[in-house]
Amino acid sequence: MSDAYLAGLFSLTGRTAVVTGGSSGIGEGIAHALAGAGARTILVARRAEVLAQAADRIHAAGFDADTVPGDVTTRAGVTAIADEVLERFGTPDILVTAAGINLRPPMIEIDEDVWDTTMAVNLDAPFLLGQRFAPGMIERGYGRLIHVSSQQAQRPFANSGAYGVSKAAIEGLARVQSEAWSSHGVTSNALIPGFVPTPLNTRLSSNPETVAALAARTTVGRNGLPEDFAAAAVFLAGPGSSYVTGQAIAVDGGFSVH
Repeated sequence: MSDAYLAGLFSLTGRTAVVTGGSSGIGEGIAHALAGAGARTILVARRAEVLAQAADRIHAAGFDADTVPGDVTTRAGVTAIADEVLERFGTPDILVTAAGINLRPPMIEIDEDVWDTTMAVNLDAPFLLGQRFAPGMIERGYGRLIHVSSQQAQRPFANSGAYGVSKAAIEGLARVQSEAWSSHGVTSNALIPGFVPTPLNTRLSSNPETVAALAARTTVGRNGLPEDFAAAAVFLAGPGSSYVTGQAIAVDGGFSVH
């Protein structure tokens, strides 16, 4: 098998990727994969120390990573992140929006603060970053937007609440971005994880019975790991996926079909 052929499909050498939520969980797993495929990968998260530790893990594997500490809970924070990325690195080729917040009180208890915070992180930030980076991607003729969705976008369970609504909306955002920009070489897709024990879902992952029950809902017999998203992310980020756009792709061990 030709290395040159595979590189033509999957190599990210010379590309720049921005990954929000890149300091832990699925975001870090994707960031590590993109860096391993050759991209200069910029990790974005709130806590500078944790962010630096994630970048160090990528460096230790021999790959390239930088950091931009920032807060995606406010529009001003998102603007500051975009400004720094553009100033330091120029327009990225790849944007992965893995940063998320998982506030899920019972529906009757959702107040405006929960709603607004959820939408700010899970929907507004991906929208605003796309608006900032897409023009440069269009000018270049290459761009890849990859949003991290959730099973709760399509099937509510475990008090999906505002979180489920935000994830349904992020899949809608991928579709409308696809309509607007795919003809200019900028694709937009969503990845739908199964259950992956991460800091985002400590409430569920701290209960062994719940963890076992969720694993039993898969067809492979286990819950997910951050590294399970590596190949899918590299595929969607690379040149070989230019005809894949507007899609929500499940990486869930069969959770959604069982």
